[in-house]
Amino acid sequence: MRGLYSRVMEPATHDPAPRPDLPAREDIRRILIIKWSALGDVVLATAIMEDIFRAFPGRTIDLNTLPSWVGLFRDDPRFREVFAFGVRGAQRAREMRRWLTHVAARRYDLIVDLQSTDRSRILLGLLALRRRLPPWRIGNHRAIPYNFYPDALPRPSHIHERMRSALRNAGIEPRTERPVLHIPAGNRARAAALAAKHDLVAGDYAVLLPGCQAAGFLKRWGAEHYAELARGLHRKGLARVVLLGGPDEERECRRIAELAGPCIADLCGATRIPDLVPLCEGARVVVANDTGTAHVAAAAARPLVLICGPTDPRRVRPIGPGVVTVQADLPCINCYRKTCPHHTCMRLVTPGRVLDAVTEAVSRTATA
Repeated sequence: MRGLYSRVMEPATHDPAPRPDLPAREDIRRILIIKWSALGDVVLATAIMEDIFRAFPGRTIDLNTLPSWVGLFRDDPRFREVFAFGVRGAQRAREMRRWLTHVAARRYDLIVDLQSTDRSRILLGLLALRRRLPPWRIGNHRAIPYNFYPDALPRPSHIHERMRSALRNAGIEPRTERPVLHIPAGNRARAAALAAKHDLVAGDYAVLLPGCQAAGFLKRWGAEHYAELARGLHRKGLARVVLLGGPDEERECRRIAELAGPCIADLCGATRIPDLVPLCEGARVVVANDTGTAHVAAAAARPLVLICGPTDPRRVRPIGPGVVTVQADLPCINCYRKTCPHHTCMRLVTPGRVLDAVTEAVSRTATA
């Protein structure tokens, strides 16, 4: 594949000079944004999508994602078309051929590859062989086939900062500070019905996201901690504490509800992902583990506290001015391990520390 790239594309080894202003180019009419990966990464990237949409008014913008995430962009006015192929599944060879045919037919002028993995680069290389690779390509890494990419940033760096740097190098000024999701009316109606059923009054409840995918269970703070936090929030005057999550998290949420008592409204398993935004919009604060739904909640523009242990908050935090992270001070933090005999990094984060972080997050949001 390296030989293929060297034959069909110029290597991205020198900064373009002079640096162009892509939004000012009249010949950029059709734009494709690529973002496939996990829920949190896709939602995080919506801030960059918003910057692109605002930088290119009147242009045609399409989004290529995975089948799992198409529903996040239903009725999204930013995109003419949202299309998905299972390029990671068992039929990936067939799906990659379908991707090539679909993309080649649209003759894009600019591709913004927010995925920038080996697979997306291979697809762009194959697109070049069909003579359908557009002249302008923005990627998250300094690599072929991109002619715009991030500057070298200090390590560790947040992926959002790398994406913003790549946009700047293409003459696109990034201004969006939090994820932007356009929530369909049906999801807002479902959230309103749940709020009415559980007596949720805007500003008088907190939202907890106490789970994460089963494979990342070390990122869970634990039912006992969350139950104590819920009681503390209730003592501070909040009428209700809402638990949100998916099927993998229902058992954890039931345990929290049992321990915390009647202040809990357990909505775990009763919502779809887009429902989370309107439910969080009414919350005084959101507290979450490092999980994809924390990034969804960040789109609600409410104070948010993220509890981290084995993952680095400098890399995984949701974006937004009201986001505060909490982590124990241990030599083994940010280990990214999947198993651990002691789980000390999460056990040492006390509910009292999280309550202090809640106060800080609320204050930041009020002054933002």
